[in-house]
Amino acid sequence: MDNSLLIYAVAGIAFVLIASVGLLATGPSESAAKRVKQYQNRDKTVAQNRQKGQDAARRRQNQQMLDKLREDNKGKKSSASPRDIKSRLAQAGLKIPPIAFWIISAILGVAGGIGVYISGADGFTYDEMEFRSRPIVVAMGAFAAGVGLPRWILGFLIGRRANKMTNQFADGIDIIVRGVKSGLPLNECLRIIGRESPEPLSSEFRDLSSNIQMGNTLEQALNKFYKRVPLPEVNFFVIVLLIQSKAGGNLSEALGNLSNIIRSRKMMREKIKALSSEAKASAMIIGSLPFAVGTMVYMSTPDYIMELFITPTGNFILGVGACLMAAGIAVMRKMINFEI
Repeated sequence: MDNSLLIYAVAGIAFVLIASVGLLATGPSESAAKRVKQYQNRDKTVAQNRQKGQDAARRRQNQQMLDKLREDNKGKKSSASPRDIKSRLAQAGLKIPPIAFWIISAILGVAGGIGVYISGADGFTYDEMEFRSRPIVVAMGAFAAGVGLPRWILGFLIGRRANKMTNQFADGIDIIVRGVKSGLPLNECLRIIGRESPEPLSSEFRDLSSNIQMGNTLEQALNKFYKRVPLPEVNFFVIVLLIQSKAGGNLSEALGNLSNIIRSRKMMREKIKALSSEAKASAMIIGSLPFAVGTMVYMSTPDYIMELFITPTGNFILGVGACLMAAGIAVMRKMINFEI
């Protein structure tokens, strides 16, 4: 009987010891797991806060750089469309020296003056009015042919080249995006555009790549590029590259977004052009009516219409009509032209 009690006592003590060991083994592990989880959560929170701080700092840095670039561009935009003939010839894509432009202008001016003089010598006289005896008319003809006509042609060539550049620019940016994603450096992407793209995009990017290879910094080369092609799209491109070169970031993503923006601007421009085409046609018809009516009256009764040219009252009426016509054209142009 005593042996049985001893066995039961030993078994009970062993059970209590085993249970105590089990509790000791499980309890601390659970608390340790909780502590580990708490540490992990705290580390994750700290990492997230650090990342948010870095993102905020990068955004502030990018905004500061963007503000600085905008301040720099305020002075740059005023000189982006220079009035000197050398820069305008470069914008038109003409590879001629300015002296050649002035020689051509002088030849045209002399030809225009001679043409007006000869037209008066052929008997185009109306009593008080004779072109041979009015040197001011010959001077006006020479000025129009020697100054107005060459500059008008140059402005037309600049506008046509700018339109071609705008239509091709988004495709050139897409080439850079694909090249950067495939691991090519930026300068190699610029050379690819210079080789594979049509004119005038290829020549401008060849000049940009050549300027970088000749030792100019990226900022200097881009500023020269914008001076040659003073377009809003080119300005956006310059700002994106300058910010990426100074602050870092995903260049392909930034240029991809820029390409989408340029295409959206192009679509909006075409939509505005379509919506305003009727108003432009009406303005052209209204503006041409006085000249058309005057020509028809001159062909039917020249003595009647020439009273406007040979009398002081007629000259005054012509002057008032010209001023009103210019004011109307300016108002209509302002109403139907939209800048985006």
